[in-house]
Amino acid sequence: MEILIDADVVIEAELGKFPLFEWMKSRPYDDFKLASITIAELWHGVERASVQYRQERQLFLETLFAMMDSVPYSRKTALEHASLWALLEARGTIIGAHDLILAAIALEHGSTVATFNRRHFAVVPDLQIITPEII
Repeated sequence: MEILIDADVVIEAELGKFPLFEWMKSRPYDDFKLASITIAELWHGVERASVQYRQERQLFLETLFAMMDSVPYSRKTALEHASLWALLEARGTIIGAHDLILAAIALEHGSTVATFNRRHFAVVPDLQIITPEII
């Protein structure tokens, strides 16, 4: 299964609150990727980091980025994004812009989203969601 990892999972790992690399190793048949929007969200944290933490955050993310392929925001994604956006807006269940883009990318590729914020994504029809956990 292709799994797109949400930024919140990476942030919890960076803070030492979730063993991301151990979790990934426990799922050897899954293909872990990062959506382009997730990379932007995470790198924004590097750009905003104080001098004290910037290098550490940058190294953590560069290590993670080297381990996974990224999934771009394409023209096809843009159309999926716009359709999903209109649907959720009409239902009055709009979610955050970054989550909306991640969901559109996942739907386009038939991917599952790994997140600790299940409720953010639960309003997206047909989206497969998992909460990472070590069993």
